[in-house]
Amino acid sequence: METDEFIRVLDREGRSLASAAAEAGPDAKVPTCPDWQVRDLLRHTGTVHRWATSFVAERDPSFRPFGEPPELDGDALLDWFREGHLRLVDTLSCASPDLLCWHFLSAPSPLAFWARRQAHETAVHRVDAESARGRAPEETARDFTAGFAADGVDELLRGFHARAKSRVRTEEPRVLRVRATDTADAVWTVRLSSEPPATERNDEGDADCEVSGPAALLYLSLWNRLPLPTVTGDAALATLWREKSAVN
Repeated sequence: METDEFIRVLDREGRSLASAAAEAGPDAKVPTCPDWQVRDLLRHTGTVHRWATSFVAERDPSFRPFGEPPELDGDALLDWFREGHLRLVDTLSCASPDLLCWHFLSAPSPLAFWARRQAHETAVHRVDAESARGRAPEETARDFTAGFAADGVDELLRGFHARAKSRVRTEEPRVLRVRATDTADAVWTVRLSSEPPATERNDEGDADCEVSGPAALLYLSLWNRLPLPTVTGDAALATLWREKSAVN
């Protein structure tokens, strides 16, 4: 996917998130994030949007921590979220392709990174907002194209879990395979050990466990919004993923 495609997804998903949150109400529980109410979801995602915007708008080359979310609630919180989301979309849309700023995963450019990352950040949290208004994640998954969902799997496996922060480790080397059944060439071989997972986009060699299913269901299950689809082989590796893969 191209950068402008990710920006369009970010625009659409943020608007849909706000609409679902407004319908659910700030007190509604978020089933996919059991510790949250809708107000927590809006505060978190809105803070992330402003954090991302700051690097792009200010061309900041250095890491900075998240800001503190506001104590706003109700309509004022929704307005704050919508304002920050719109500013992020506008900032990315107007940014120069040769932009240089801090980013934390490998990417063709900082702009490509932030557009991709915020599209997926917002899409997953839109699923959370939909769950708060009673729409099951399995149903929301149908809104995602297979290509976008497969890209989200790729970002998670080859991006987030390639970092030292990943807690998905095994004492002995094991191999987990992830296969999208509706997308050509969307297969990942994840080599687990005492080091961070090493993932390649292929299906070479034997695997101890395979997780397979439509790309959109894989996307949400690997982000722990759904149970894993079909699991074959050593189910202990799938359990390990569920227990250790949360991204902080």
